[in-house]
Amino acid sequence: MENETIAGTSSLKTTKRWVFPEEPTQDELGELLEIKGLHPVLAGLLYRRDLKTEAGLKQFFNPSTDDLHDPFLMKDMDKAVARVKLALEREERIMVFGDYDVDGTTSTTLVYKFLSRWYDNLEYYIPDRYAEGYGISFKGIDTAKENGVTLIIALDCGIKAIDKVLYATERGIDFIICDHHLAGDEIPSASAVLDPKRLDCPYPYKELSGCGVGFKLMQALCRTFHWEESDLFQMLDLVAVSIGSDIVPITGENRILMHFGLQQINTNPSPGMLALLNIAGFKPDANGHFALKVDRLVFGIGPRINAAGRIGHGAGAVRLLVADSPELAEELASKIDLQNGERKELDKIITQEALNKIAASEELLEAYSTVLYQSDWHKGVIGIVASRCIEKHHRPTIILTESDGKLTGSGRSVHGFDLYSAIEACSEHLIQFGGHYHAAGLTMKKEKFEDFAQAFEQQVRQKMTKEDLVPRLVIDAELPLAQISQTLLKQVQRMGPFGPQNMNPMFAALSVRDSGQSRLLENKNGGPAHIKFSVTHPDLVYNDKPYALEGIGFGMGDHWPLVASGQPFDIAFHIEENDFRDKKTLQLMVKEIRQSE
Repeated sequence: MENETIAGTSSLKTTKRWVFPEEPTQDELGELLEIKGLHPVLAGLLYRRDLKTEAGLKQFFNPSTDDLHDPFLMKDMDKAVARVKLALEREERIMVFGDYDVDGTTSTTLVYKFLSRWYDNLEYYIPDRYAEGYGISFKGIDTAKENGVTLIIALDCGIKAIDKVLYATERGIDFIICDHHLAGDEIPSASAVLDPKRLDCPYPYKELSGCGVGFKLMQALCRTFHWEESDLFQMLDLVAVSIGSDIVPITGENRILMHFGLQQINTNPSPGMLALLNIAGFKPDANGHFALKVDRLVFGIGPRINAAGRIGHGAGAVRLLVADSPELAEELASKIDLQNGERKELDKIITQEALNKIAASEELLEAYSTVLYQSDWHKGVIGIVASRCIEKHHRPTIILTESDGKLTGSGRSVHGFDLYSAIEACSEHLIQFGGHYHAAGLTMKKEKFEDFAQAFEQQVRQKMTKEDLVPRLVIDAELPLAQISQTLLKQVQRMGPFGPQNMNPMFAALSVRDSGQSRLLENKNGGPAHIKFSVTHPDLVYNDKPYALEGIGFGMGDHWPLVASGQPFDIAFHIEENDFRDKKTLQLMVKEIRQSE
């Protein structure tokens, strides 16, 4: 059960609902309260994340590759390994086929790069986003036939490619499908279909990325052929990027893969990954090590890899990621960075056009969903634009453009709304669709736009209330300033890597005040100024003297009148470590502020 409040200041109304959890009882916390040294505020937080025993907590705090599941638990894994084994014995030509987004290109890189260590009669193929569209394509199969390919390993796509697999079979080409999207009623008649989301798949963890499924296939091959798994683990940087960029939960097996993938990126990146780190402006320390966390992957590395397929061709990202030469990697990374710059400009222009459409339409402002179409919008950025619209106008959103005489689009969801199911319920108006809970792609005839938009709006209204249209700020725990310490910071850090379903804890401190030392900082990129917080509370005393805690609120300058007023206010924040000029200090990363009740 959650307690919700909607509050604001007299001059600034917050647009978010602050959602406070119901605290578990002492009896429910049980064993957690007996763990020596565990900060008391974390006990309830960990309990709500289903960590209720000391043994479970030790495993959570100490990720180990020994806790990865046996790949042969996945449905059809034995068939997939047998088909690869046969291909290697017969020296067949193998095509590694992946989608053009981050998950698809990292998947392709991992499988192609790892198999290349042991076998050289293979190639990779990334479909053209504009000429071929999403997933397995007839053109890709025709190319495989022309090149003498008899086995295609498809990654991050294929679970619904019934006709494409049949087309390939008729041409003497077998398929192994490695996907993580929701399956339809029929499974393709491939040699093997690896997808933990198959209803008949007993694999214990269902939330792998497409690259994660490819990793499990390679892991199974290692165990079959006695290849060194340590060689495979060196490619976990690719899995980490896919997990972060595809917004899959960072729980269970994904959390282990992300933990060690980040280690690989930060301490021993491949030439391609190092070139991306450098061109994104990340700086190593004196030992040559980086300190990237998940958010830096998502916002610094993922968009650049994605830009290759959005603006140019996704194969450019694979060429970069398989590069062995630092010089070639730098050259390819520079090209991708230029494409990313072009992507950002298109994103900015189209987002503004989309927001203008919403602002000019009373119907859209009152609607529970947003469905927009413009024929000249760039297909490569419409998914990003959907996300940008949600930031400003909190609704399930679908953005469409025209391609080959049809409308094609991308959708993004809001908290608690199953976008895939809603689109599936409107499928009578669609040519094809695919995706998952939070994101989806779809294609329709132009004349079906209004019918689809109305049907989708009806689906959203059936499942969402007016209150759901106000974005939520989920507070993990109320945390008085006096309870914040380095000990707490260290324990919070051990909860990472953070991401969906294992978010960086959001704390709330109530009725704090400016110590008199808070100040505004210029935003060098334009936009609202930042606030350098210095906050205190009557309970915040050390050696009988009051003191203040430091924090930063990026782009929060609009709230300065409240901070400077001397009135009490509430802050929602993460606790983090600030590393400035080799001096590490605890700081509050302030995310929201409101006037105290």
